[in-house]
Amino acid sequence: MNIKIKKINIDMYEELFQLWKKIEGIGLRNADKKENIEKYLKRNKGYSFAAFHDGKLIGSLLAGHDGRRGYLYHLAVNPDFRRKGIAKQLLEQSIEKLKKSGIKKTHIFIFKSNKEGKKFWKAVGWKYRDDIDVMSKYL
Repeated sequence: MNIKIKKINIDMYEELFQLWKKIEGIGLRNADKKENIEKYLKRNKGYSFAAFHDGKLIGSLLAGHDGRRGYLYHLAVNPDFRRKGIAKQLLEQSIEKLKKSGIKKTHIFIFKSNKEGKKFWKAVGWKYRDDIDVMSKYL
């Protein structure tokens, strides 16, 4: 299978959004509007990657950091292309870029109901934390 991994740019937004809408376990919010994703990509240039097969977007991973910790969002692979190592390739690209930037620890937020996502993250060596709870507030 001929898979190409490319850095995400804002011109890919419509395809990305269509993919994200199809994926169970991805929650789309105001932060996922085009202008907000554009800001995120500018602030975290070169950390996010997309997978293509025959010119069609089939996977994505948004990644960035705050200077101390890395954060990953929207790991998505079209269901027709799962279990072919695409998610792992995307993850490896982003992790390598974060490491080169001096980031030593990375976090991902997973919905409690996302059983498939949890299985993937455990399989690739990520650990659950039971010492923290996440809180949010809209500004």
